Amino acid sequence: MSAFTDSVVEEAELAFYDALETNDSAVKLMGDETLRLIAKELVATVKKNVTIDWTLRENVRAQLRVYVQRILRRYGYPPDKQEKATQTVLEQAEVLSEGWAG
Repeated sequence: MSAFTDSVVEEAELAFYDALETNDSAVKLMGDETLRLIAKELVATVKKNVTIDWTLRENVRAQLRVYVQRILRRYGYPPDKQEKATQTVLEQAEVLSEGWAG
């Protein structure tokens, strides 16, 4: 990867980490390292699944929502906080994914 690509990926991971970290109980329960792993997996999954018009296509948004929710469940993210985290991750993805769609 180029330095530019590395910085874009790191920026996305940080944005998703921040989205997950807004839940204090998740940070306490899961720990920093687990949240980092979730953020990395979210970036890879979202990057792989975004299309040029994904923000306008409800079926693509719905599928991404399912992917995000599965990742959160797999890592044991607090169930009562998953919906808010999913929404925040998708909002972050909208901002970050302009250059990812291909």
